[in-house]
Amino acid sequence: MSHYAGLAGAAGGGALCDLRSDTLTRPDAGMMRAIQAAELGDDVYGEDPAVNRLEAVLAERLDKEAALFLPSGTMSNLAGLLAHCQRGEEVILGAGYHVYAYEAAGASVLGGLSLCPVPVRDDGALDPEVIAGAVKADDSHLAVSRLLSLENTHNGLAVPLADMAAAAAAGRTAGLAVHLDGARFFNATVALGCSEAELAGLMDTVSICLSKGLGTPAGSVLAGPADLIAKARRWRKMLGGGMRQAGVLAAAALYALEHNVARLAQDHDRAAELADVLRGLGAGEVSQATNMVFFTPGDGRNDALRMHLASEGVVIGGGSSGAIRMVLHKDVDNGPLDRAVQGLKSFYC
Repeated sequence: MSHYAGLAGAAGGGALCDLRSDTLTRPDAGMMRAIQAAELGDDVYGEDPAVNRLEAVLAERLDKEAALFLPSGTMSNLAGLLAHCQRGEEVILGAGYHVYAYEAAGASVLGGLSLCPVPVRDDGALDPEVIAGAVKADDSHLAVSRLLSLENTHNGLAVPLADMAAAAAAGRTAGLAVHLDGARFFNATVALGCSEAELAGLMDTVSICLSKGLGTPAGSVLAGPADLIAKARRWRKMLGGGMRQAGVLAAAALYALEHNVARLAQDHDRAAELADVLRGLGAGEVSQATNMVFFTPGDGRNDALRMHLASEGVVIGGGSSGAIRMVLHKDVDNGPLDRAVQGLKSFYC
């Protein structure tokens, strides 16, 4: 079952600690003040000052020529793929990557693109030899391989720069452009200790989500060469993503870029703390990377654990079996984390 599946127990809105996803963050007081103070215009006309500033700021930080604000990460990835590829052309990507597994095959359904999934290594990277082997020969019977789509982080794993560079080089050697689904781009740069431009510089285009660990209400940014971003802007309009006074969202993003990037390390530390507690309980398999913890109860009592935690004001996702993903974020500070820890201990001890 997908980690987006339905939940048993208490509704997330009444939870004291919600670990389902970092998309659940809500604007804090400082972000709300920034939203209220935003100078607004019509972004479809290119006249919203906050949106224009956000696009300029991220383009500069990522050392790209241009950037485009979109309503969601799914649309940002889709617009990026459509800007790179013509109908009938192929995108090579990881079989477990979000673009292939969790974006409703939009690139194929809406863009007529062929998606060629390849195995993802245990460390979240794609093997360069596998990428090279997936590129199609110049044969009229085959799709034209046009784009390599990578991901960082992947299931919380921050893929090292060397592995990202090797994958990108394999794609470029075969004549492919390279796109990055960087939904949690800043989690990756914080974990890797690299600059934003270092990671982004390995790619032609980068999609960054603003509504996960950064805590904004909605929105993503696609950055890359000016000509590709111009194409993506046209695709944004066709996809229904042109918004009017979008500066209320862009102002939140600008605030988040200033205040909420460095603090992502706290989420990583709390995830490591939660993973240590679970290991200490000896209740199942545990893994942790950046802000994510994956816990597979050894006794298979996923539903019972979920119901018990819900009664304690703690919400977790996952299905009735297999791994449960727990995601730390800015709205889970030490108090809510302590509640989750106590709930786990009272269930297993």
